[in-house]
Amino acid sequence: MPRFVILEHDFPEIHFDLMLEDGDSLRTWRLPAMPEIGKFLFAPELPPHRREYLDYEGPVGGDRGSVIRRASGQYTLENWPDGSLLIELTDCPAPLCLHAKPGGDVWRFFCLRYIEEFSLSHTDE
Repeated sequence: MPRFVILEHDFPEIHFDLMLEDGDSLRTWRLPAMPEIGKFLFAPELPPHRREYLDYEGPVGGDRGSVIRRASGQYTLENWPDGSLLIELTDCPAPLCLHAKPGGDVWRFFCLRYIEEFSLSHTDE
């Protein structure tokens, strides 16, 4: 099963990089906050990152601050016909389900505790 990591990054301001293992690189989004149950987050997708970040904490090269691991584990991914993704973060202290929907320059993330809750409580706002 592929791995994920959420890194707190303090440059240029504090944000959280959600990184999903995708072949030889990490698919990455810049979240303004940690995912929270029942909340929406709007995040741009960043260029692919190196797989080393799955296990890395510390300074980032080029004077780009530092990163601290806030969550990590394995994930499952379901691609939907409308281009959105259903991402289930597992094997971590607080498993989460994220629905990520593309929208121009940013993706809209909606966070649930369990994947089963998505069909019961998601609204398309």
